[in-house]
Parts: sequence; C-alpha cells; structure tokens
Amino acid sequence: MNQDLLKDKLKRQSEFNRYEAKYLIHPSLLPEIRKFIAPFCVNDPHGRGELPEYTITTLQLDSENLDLHYAKANDAVNRFKMRIRTYDAPNCPYFLEIKRKIKGSIAKSRMMIPHNQYDPDLFTGERRIPFRSKNEELTFFNFLRLRDELDLKPIVFIRYCRESYMGRETYSRVTFDRRLGYRRTRSYVFPEPTDRFRSMDSATSLNRPFSGIILELKTYSDVPQWMSDLTERFSLSRCGFCKYSTALNQEALFYGLPTSADTIQFRL
Repeated sequence: MNQDLLKDKLKRQSEFNRYEAKYLIHPSLLPEIRKFIAPFCVNDPHGRGELPEYTITTLQLDSENLDLHYAKANDAVNRFKMRIRTYDAPNCPYFLEIKRKIKGSIAKSRMMIPHNQYDPDLFTGERRIPFRSKNEELTFFNFLRLRDELDLKPIVFIRYCRESYMGRETYSRVTFDRRLGYRRTRSYVFPEPTDRFRSMDSATSLNRPFSGIILELKTYSDVPQWMSDLTERFSLSRCGFCKYSTALNQEALFYGLPTSADTIQFRL
C-alpha cells in the first residue's frame, strides 16, 4: 500500500468508532504471530527501524478519588478516559483524546496541538491555538469542559514501546506493546526521554508467570477473517488489560490509593 495513503488513513481517524481486543502474550509467540499477519498487514508508516516501532508517552487525567480508574475497575458499561499523548519523533505534536467505551465498542475523539504550541497554559485559559477544523475545536473545548466539571487533574504518565502494523485492505491494526512504565505527576509538562519510569510489565505486575507483551487487535464492526483465524491459531484469550489501571494498581503497593470504588455513569 502506498505510504502516503497509509498516512492519510491515520490522519482521518480524529473521530471514529471501533472494536478493540487485547491479549497478553508470551514473548516467544511474537515471531510466529509476525509471520502469520505478514500477508494481511503492512508496517505502520510512523514506525522506525527494522521493526515498525515508536515510543508513546501518555498523560492520564483523573479526579482526586480516581473515579475514571474505578469505573474501569468496576467494569462500568459506559466509561471514558481523558488523556494527552505524544510520540518519540522530532517536533511531534500532542494529541488530546477522549476515549469512550460504550457497550463494548470504542469511540475516540482526538485533536492535535502542534509541538511548538503545546503549553500548560492551554489548560488554564491563558493561551489559545488555531484549530484545523471545527471538530477539533469542539473536541478541545469538550475536553476542557469535562476536565472542569469533573475536576480532573494530571495523575500519571504512561510510556511504552509500540510495534505497529496496519491492514492492507479495510481499517484494521495489530500492535505489540512492551517496555511498559509509569511515572506519577501533577503537571501537564511531559517528562524528558531520559527520565526514569517504573516498570509495569513484569510477571508480578501482569499477574502472570512471565513478563508479557500486550497484543491489541483493532478494527471496525466487521472483524476480518484473518483476525479470527489469528486468535484461534494461537489460542489467544482476551483480557481487559488497561495500562492506566495497571500503573495505579502497582502504585498502590508503594503508596496506597483512594479506596472509594463508587462507579459513576458519566454523560458525555
């Protein structure tokens, strides 16, 4: 597939619905899974190196009582995440995201902030940015509205390495996440690449007898046959792994967390 076409497909995904399935796999399975998906996928054009990899750093927002975390922990039918994300590329922009889970499907609203315009003052009303579209403007102000109404604050940074592939035909993605780490914060200022993160993909963190890799399959409602064949061929068992909640669960071992587990049904 033409690289420009691939990038255009990614660019258009500022507002979309999709299904996601996550699997915790042993590292020894990775070479065979790569070989299996090769006829159906191409490298993500944003990846670099022999494998299409890049590093993702995400800032997660939540309330003081961690209501968004506990909505996930209690498996609320309708829930959402608030986060800001960037990648390890020169002058990479930042992306504000509202990721909703509604009865099993995923709806994500996303807007881009150019690298040289990202500033914590954007979240205090002291600065404004030019928007590329009306949808991005609406996403930005909806992000601020939810943050203020629910009194959400920066809670933790998540960082991990992603190996990413895209389907050759209809929209589908296969990703492998490893080297997962986290860092508590109260700031909108992103850490430096050399800053230390606590590991959270050990056997203890994942509650498995091995240090694993997170395999994620993403597609629209019509799941390609090859994805179904993949899960059957490797006897994959779906799990509800959440990097944000995993970070907080591990952090609880060190400092403790709020104990209120009231599930809140948010209206967006």
